[in-house]
Amino acid sequence: MSDYTKFIASVKQKTGIDLSLYKEAQMKRRLTSLYEKRGCKNFTEYFEVIRSDRTMMDEFLDRMTINVSEFYRNSQRWDVLDKKILPQLLQKTKKLKCWSAACSTGEEPYSMAMVLSNHLPLKEITISATDLDNGVIEKAKVGLYPERSLKEVPAAVKQKYFKQEGQFFQVTDEVKKTVIFKQHNLLDDAYGNDFDLIVCRNVMIYFTEEAKHQIYTNFAKALKPGGILFVGSTEQIFSPERYGLESEDTFFYKKI
Repeated sequence: MSDYTKFIASVKQKTGIDLSLYKEAQMKRRLTSLYEKRGCKNFTEYFEVIRSDRTMMDEFLDRMTINVSEFYRNSQRWDVLDKKILPQLLQKTKKLKCWSAACSTGEEPYSMAMVLSNHLPLKEITISATDLDNGVIEKAKVGLYPERSLKEVPAAVKQKYFKQEGQFFQVTDEVKKTVIFKQHNLLDDAYGNDFDLIVCRNVMIYFTEEAKHQIYTNFAKALKPGGILFVGSTEQIFSPERYGLESEDTFFYKKI
């Protein structure tokens, strides 16, 4: 048994996180550079370090998760959400149940709130936002971002929902209040149900095919009939019908 295989088993026992469901080459490369930086010679030594040091464990979890995000990423898709998908959903109910899964540092759920505010008052909007990494959740709650994260935000939205603080931009409190953040593991934890809209973008590329199948199956079960799953621009679902979904638009899938 390789030391990486033993490391996977030890991490699963310690944290409940199954690294075998992530693409091995990418994960090994990321973690090897991390343990070498920490002066370890192999995965066996590295596990002893993270097992006994909470700070090192937090760093490991942070490196294991992928935290690259920005507001209105691939802005044309957000236009489709705004102009086509949300009006359809709001014909059926004015109280949408929304989930931003693998939300990273919060750009995506806050973007959802801003787009939804074109249709509903902010005080009527509630979005569940989850991520595996508690560190990024804490950053998301603060809601402070560098200008590069806002490059696709429409000028009027930027003016309305952000306050500039030096080199950074702060999301307004009224937007922050719409989002409830909590920790969640897509591979292990319960998903909830009856969602009108689930947004999960640009994270599936890091999972194995087995893990993707499991996650898409669970997302489909979590949607109400007619609910929408919005995925990233590299994550088109082939044969969506095997999950009880159909294509509603590019990267949008409706539960049949």
